[in-house]
Amino acid sequence: MKIWFLYVIRCKNGRLYTGITTDVERRFAEHRSNGKKSAKCLRGKVPLTLVMKKKIGSRSMALKIEAKVKKLSKIKKEMFVEGKIHIKV
Repeated sequence: MKIWFLYVIRCKNGRLYTGITTDVERRFAEHRSNGKKSAKCLRGKVPLTLVMKKKIGSRSMALKIEAKVKKLSKIKKEMFVEGKIHIKV
């Protein structure tokens, strides 16, 4: 079974992008490349900074946590990245 991670990337404009993957370094490199595998909403918003990665476990759990994080306000996402709040499923 593959281990899934939740990751958060900060764009140059301060926006936070959240995603899941089994290989954070590979996925982050894809986003920075601005190629076909890059998220469309990140294209042209370089420099990108990986501000958080968290080992989740199963894909199912990662998807649930990703959905919850994406619904957070900008302030709460910042608190999540700083480790001040935690997300429970």
